[in-house]
Amino acid sequence: MIELQGVALDYAVRGRTTRALQDVTLTVSRGASVAFVGPSGCGKSTLLKLISGLLPATRGTVRVEGRAVRAPLKNVGMAFQNPVLLPWRRVLDNVMLPLEIVKENREKLARDREAWEGKARDLLRTVGLTDVEDKFPRELSGGMRQRVSLCRSLIHEPEFLLLDEPFAALDAFTREEMWELHQALRQSRNFTSVLVTHDLREAVFLSDTVYVLSTNPGRIAHVHAVDLRFPRTLADCYGPRSTELIATMRDQIRTVRA
Repeated sequence: MIELQGVALDYAVRGRTTRALQDVTLTVSRGASVAFVGPSGCGKSTLLKLISGLLPATRGTVRVEGRAVRAPLKNVGMAFQNPVLLPWRRVLDNVMLPLEIVKENREKLARDREAWEGKARDLLRTVGLTDVEDKFPRELSGGMRQRVSLCRSLIHEPEFLLLDEPFAALDAFTREEMWELHQALRQSRNFTSVLVTHDLREAVFLSDTVYVLSTNPGRIAHVHAVDLRFPRTLADCYGPRSTELIATMRDQIRTVRA
């Protein structure tokens, strides 16, 4: 589904060129879930921008479904730490937004708006939000807004989902609820998922493979297969095997940061 080969990225600041990423090579199979972890500034979010086509690689190739990425992709859903809901639009209209932006999606919406609105309502019910489609974002809690954001990222039925610390601003209990929700949605919709997070337990719960990045410049320092059953429970997440893996990754991040 996703392939990066020898990818590097440079950016210029005050006339000086800095290398943000160096020699990143990896593949993500269709339907898999991977996570990027590492110290701040190691290029985790930059990798998402490269995969989605929001940034071009300075060197190397980025391919999605065998095709080189040279422009922003249309078959991708994205969710961020800040839900970024439009305050003047009601919940249903916020969820429908991706269908209004991309030309192909607009054509689908024009053919059968009622059916797509039904799909949006079904998504909202799936994430535990009923009777909120006419509310404005200011009327929702932080966790509810993040659920709306997740629905918006999935309404156009993307083939893969890019998540940039989407649950970091939530309290611990709500965050765990969102982990379980993400897992349930992945089971039912079979999308490929790429997650950036500072939360090692979140990475273990949501991913099949975790990549630990170093910094200056960002490189893949370690790769860990998450050997836990799927679907997972919170008990699995706090069990001895996951705790041992988290301890290992924490030590590795301390080392690469130093």
